[in-house]
Amino acid sequence: MRRIKLEIAYDGTNYHGWQIQPNEITVEGVINQALSKLLQEDIAVIGASRTDAGVHAKGNVAVFDTETRIPAEKICLALNQHLPWDIRVQSSVEVSENFHPRKTKSKKIYEYSILNRSISLPTERLYSYFVYYNLNIDAMNEAAQFLVGEHDFKSFCSVKTQVLDTVREIYHLDVKKDGYMIRIEISGSGFLYNMVRIIAGTLIEVGRGMIAPQDMTRILKGLDRSLAGPTAPAHGLSLSRIDYDRER
Repeated sequence: MRRIKLEIAYDGTNYHGWQIQPNEITVEGVINQALSKLLQEDIAVIGASRTDAGVHAKGNVAVFDTETRIPAEKICLALNQHLPWDIRVQSSVEVSENFHPRKTKSKKIYEYSILNRSISLPTERLYSYFVYYNLNIDAMNEAAQFLVGEHDFKSFCSVKTQVLDTVREIYHLDVKKDGYMIRIEISGSGFLYNMVRIIAGTLIEVGRGMIAPQDMTRILKGLDRSLAGPTAPAHGLSLSRIDYDRER
């Protein structure tokens, strides 16, 4: 038995998220079907990040076990022939059978894109959140730095979150503007349900002057979801990549 690691990019617009759900089309479900057809085995991948409906990815990671003798590096090319245009495997490599995409120590990097101009651009509608009012980038960056480090992020996760431990560590959080596009880049060891989108929504409120940058400390300490800003729409979010300390 061999374990193969896939790096996967997808446009999440037409999918009900990554994880298999009854009577819904998901990225995981489509990949399982394509792999099973290609390898003539019953394949079930294990994904690293269970992205929500509408969220995109440039570098999500999944593994699967197989008896196939196809060289690992050629599986991605063969698999792409069985996948729809909006899902593409970027690479495939063989890894140790002990490698687990969610349990192996890693750093996840997400990017949230905001189109900040007076009139929307149709070509950007699926991959960025349109905000017509001016946003103060300096204030957003100042607020972002209060979130860097290890904190209890209960105020920044959905009330549907079932985990008991809401402490997480953010390694890096930066807000940059390139023309009309504002990009929030955030990295950490792991994130709570809707955490990145709530952080993005809160930073947008800071940018428009509804929340002061220094209020981030109060929001963190309050441990109350109602204190933070709204959950930003899913289509502005993309999982850029996942960096692992050890893969083999």
